[in-house]
Amino acid sequence: MTDDARAALAQLRDPSQFEWYVIPLLLFVLYVYAAEVERRNWNVLFAGLALWGMDWFNEIWNALVFHHSGRAPVWGARGETAYQILIGLNIEICFMFAVMGIVAAKLLPVRDARIFGLPNRPVLIAVNSAAAVGVEILLNRAGVLTWDWDWWQAGFPYVLFLVGYVPFFVACFVVHDMPRMRTKAVTVGVILGVDALALAVFGSLGWL
Repeated sequence: MTDDARAALAQLRDPSQFEWYVIPLLLFVLYVYAAEVERRNWNVLFAGLALWGMDWFNEIWNALVFHHSGRAPVWGARGETAYQILIGLNIEICFMFAVMGIVAAKLLPVRDARIFGLPNRPVLIAVNSAAAVGVEILLNRAGVLTWDWDWWQAGFPYVLFLVGYVPFFVACFVVHDMPRMRTKAVTVGVILGVDALALAVFGSLGWL
């Protein structure tokens, strides 16, 4: 087991790390979603939940990589946190992704708008994903986000880009643009349902 993985594992789901700032952060996230409900802005609300659900999916398989390799997760979260949920996910990261999809969806132009002559959705998926990878590289250099596998490194960011973030923004924008509210709700329900089932099954097995 790598030193980074051992450090992250040592603080995994340790309630003694709780800090009171979690409460206002939670209220902030709830306010963001409540504002979209108040405006009946269902496109943005479901888009935000879709991206959040995709992050949970990634965090679950990342924890499974750690369990089955016995060496390290693909990415690990270490350092000060109010609560370490999974090996690569703390409560602060969780809240961040809960809001990220809302922000990305609210900044979407109309579907037929073009950016540099190109359809805006693929361009914005690429730009948002690249920006997110850039932030991850900075966090890695700060030592709070750790990478212990050769194929998931700043020197070879393409896997981070394609696996780590492109699916997030694809799900976010596709759900946003779905024409029927029922389709949005079912899609988000499936994403979150798969996450919940995986957490229940793999958690009960002690793999997370």
